[in-house]
Amino acid sequence: MNEHDPSVVTNACAGICASPSSVEALNNECFCLAVDVPALHAKLSNVLGVYGLRGALAVTHPHLFSALPIYVSRRHLEQTANVVAAVEEVVALPAYQSAALAWAPDIARFDPGSPGGLLGLDFHLGIDGPRLIEINTNPGGVLLNAMLGQAQHACMPEITKPPTAVGRVDSDILEVMLTEWQLQRGSASLGLVAIVDESPTQQYLYPEFLLFRELFRRHGYRAEICGPEDLVLGDGRLWLGESSVDLLYNRLTDFAFQQPAQAAIRTAYLTGKVIVSPHPRAHALYADKRNLNLLGRRDFLQSAGASKTAVETLVAGVPKTELLTPDNRDAMWAARRHLFFKPSAGFGSKAAYRGDKLTRRVWDEMAGASYVAQELVVPSERRTDAQSPPLKVDIRCYAYRGRVMLYAARIYQGQTTNFRTPGGGFSPVLTAEDSR
Repeated sequence: MNEHDPSVVTNACAGICASPSSVEALNNECFCLAVDVPALHAKLSNVLGVYGLRGALAVTHPHLFSALPIYVSRRHLEQTANVVAAVEEVVALPAYQSAALAWAPDIARFDPGSPGGLLGLDFHLGIDGPRLIEINTNPGGVLLNAMLGQAQHACMPEITKPPTAVGRVDSDILEVMLTEWQLQRGSASLGLVAIVDESPTQQYLYPEFLLFRELFRRHGYRAEICGPEDLVLGDGRLWLGESSVDLLYNRLTDFAFQQPAQAAIRTAYLTGKVIVSPHPRAHALYADKRNLNLLGRRDFLQSAGASKTAVETLVAGVPKTELLTPDNRDAMWAARRHLFFKPSAGFGSKAAYRGDKLTRRVWDEMAGASYVAQELVVPSERRTDAQSPPLKVDIRCYAYRGRVMLYAARIYQGQTTNFRTPGGGFSPVLTAEDSR
């Protein structure tokens, strides 16, 4: 029997899990194969090999993709979309911007005139519904997840379907980048796009950099991948080799361009010589973890002028988050088993700790850094078979200007998301055909 044959998958599902009590119950009951991962790896390897990626993706990235989908109810998807829209409403308020910029680096006060690009809003589906865990301004995986969604077999098409049109993601993402350009440059022609990160070929998601480069090239734009040290200032422009750079797709995690290698980028950005997306102001307004203290507080939201709908949505959707200070450290340590600690400007779960796993040594080391303590929201789970223990699940909304463009999931084991879990990785999201 060919386990990757869609007809076999559909027949298996029809006999095992075609009448679930709810669509989300399928995460515990349905183990049908929904993605032909070997075929997807082979396709990506072939595509990326043409553009310079050496080696089979199945070898270099064995746990990038999960074969199983994650099922999310329509109600929960609507709730996440409402949170996305409410965040966008509040971030535009002057009182919110003033509060968020008060703890931001000076560079964030420069407003280049655009929102800053694609966001990744990460949720846990807790017992009280979706809860916003964090916001990212340079979220990885969107084009990889678009390919994953297209490779996903329509598991039980009478019951489930993708919540967004995955075939439109490439054009939607290109539109985001062009909108960033047009908001700052109007009708001027876009020349070279530089995709920048430290040691880009060594990054785990370098395959996606290649996909972004080819997306631009496929639509007639010049695009290259580079490190920050490859960019130099000269004659009032930012240069990559012999070509001046118009748009910088920024995948750096030095969000304020503070490192010496980012000096040319910083100067070009602040003098308006290059468009940067995402930019430092966007990170300060959306992604600093301290902002969750503002977004989840009823008193602040009301005083800032948020609508009643936005207030109720965010109070319900954002876990209680407090700044860790010398005055509350003892109380936070005592309550640590119910908290998750994150560095204020952190990324990729680095230096983030579940309180019940935290040692006194690490706690003492944290005293010299800026941290927030977030109410622990236990993630939902996905069983991969009837015998193995379940894995954890995060839901990511890729969004721009308050609109969700793609839903994706990450399946993992451990304290935080990773791509080292057998059976884990990026996973397509499916929802119910009906109102379940």
